[in-house]
Amino acid sequence: MMKPTLPMAALLLCCGQVQAQDAMQQRIEVLERKVRVISELVLRLDSLQREVQQLRGEVEVQNHALESMKKRQRDLYLDLDSRLSQNLGSEAAQGAPRTGNGGTRPPAKTPVSKPGPAPETVKPVEGAPSKASPAEERAYRAAFEMLTQRRYDEARKSFRTFVAKYPNGAYSDNAQYWLAEASYVTREFDTALNDFMRVLEAYPNSPKVPGAMLKIGYIQYENGQLAEARATLQKLISKYPSSSAARLAEEFMRRKKF
Repeated sequence: MMKPTLPMAALLLCCGQVQAQDAMQQRIEVLERKVRVISELVLRLDSLQREVQQLRGEVEVQNHALESMKKRQRDLYLDLDSRLSQNLGSEAAQGAPRTGNGGTRPPAKTPVSKPGPAPETVKPVEGAPSKASPAEERAYRAAFEMLTQRRYDEARKSFRTFVAKYPNGAYSDNAQYWLAEASYVTREFDTALNDFMRVLEAYPNSPKVPGAMLKIGYIQYENGQLAEARATLQKLISKYPSSSAARLAEEFMRRKKF
């Protein structure tokens, strides 16, 4: 076989270098394209991360605002009920007051009122003991304090225990009412309805009766029992026309147009 001459060898070497350079250039171009793609992906990822962080911040702000709104609503709700309790003290149901065993007796000439835990002013039902024992008062105050701190489950348990232990105590009607409220404020309407009904049944002459009737009407409305709600609120307005609960009932019926 004939060996290539010197010019031919140089030509072959030159061609090989050109091919190598072309291959290298192609590789460089491929790498550059990959780098550009990766750079674009990195930029897009950074942009998405910033958007996610922004959205998380907005969600946190919205959650905080929502929790603040819920807290204000609950605080206002409890404050309204506390004020309502103070106003209802002089607006008890007409009729003979109950005694400890469920009977009746003539009203005392000088009814005794004993303040309960702030912000609520407790006025015992006529016929109930005018003064609570130290143990009863401590138990009531402890349960009511849980309610004001929005520890609703604990408050519910404490009030239920209180009512069972002091069914005819000085604060028994108040405890039964706030037991119902602890369920109402957390929208456990079936439980709240039963406990508000208990206020009417066990303490018919309690200052808490108008407020209990108002909440019964609210719950019936929430449950879609419009006829029952209307009857309850109209009975409240008719029986206690000058009470704060009656005014709230009238406003509620106007607002809901039923």
